[in-house]
Amino acid sequence: MSKNQEAVGTHRDTEALLAVLDAADRIPSAGLLRSRSYELLSLVPGSTVVDIGCGAGRAVADLAERGVHAVGVDPDPWMLAAARERWPAAEFREAGAEDLPFADASVHGYRADKVLHLLREPGRAVAEARRVLYPGGRIVLVGQDWDAIMIDSDDAALTRTIVHARADLLGAPRAGRQYRNLLLDGGFNDITVEVRTSVFTDPAMLPLLTRLIEPVCTSGAVGRDRADEWLAEQRRRAGADRLLIAIPFFVAAAASA
Repeated sequence: MSKNQEAVGTHRDTEALLAVLDAADRIPSAGLLRSRSYELLSLVPGSTVVDIGCGAGRAVADLAERGVHAVGVDPDPWMLAAARERWPAAEFREAGAEDLPFADASVHGYRADKVLHLLREPGRAVAEARRVLYPGGRIVLVGQDWDAIMIDSDDAALTRTIVHARADLLGAPRAGRQYRNLLLDGGFNDITVEVRTSVFTDPAMLPLLTRLIEPVCTSGAVGRDRADEWLAEQRRRAGADRLLIAIPFFVAAAASA
């Protein structure tokens, strides 16, 4: 594959992911979850807040509207290009969660939404968060528990296999349930943990199921024929207004020592 072909493929994958994220963001419960994460940051006008894994930048724009200096950070240049196109007045930087481009004790708030499960060592990201936060600064972690995703299906056993096999392909699929201990290990204080479940019934979420099962097929955990049958059933459910996906999201907040 040429570099140009690879770039085109990456662009298409980013566009497909953006479509899924945009559809999920429009769900009312997703908006409530974002608002809750902003509340837990205890925002002070004029303070600096970083949004890690900012994607297309919606939270960065939201935070800026609340009067803070918001900076979006993401390791994906394609996502950052989309973010800059959508929010040209906002600030974005390319970096990973384990190596942030900020000085010690230089930011007041740190938010990471659906990030830590992608990392092999989420504790490194938490340590980096403590490094860049002022003493007393706030950290908020938001993320789904990939082992606990619920999908209504006629074949419960196959659905469990798909969910757990997809989880096992991630760096830290159960990071959400581990947020409290990660924050304790990182030296944070005043830790709180909430769980909020988002329920999706809109056919627009079908691409989410495709993105769930395709890596499982590639890994060999589920055969192509069974995967296609499962997806066909989910499409039938969507067409009959019988689709249901429920995802528990953990929301943890704490203060830097």
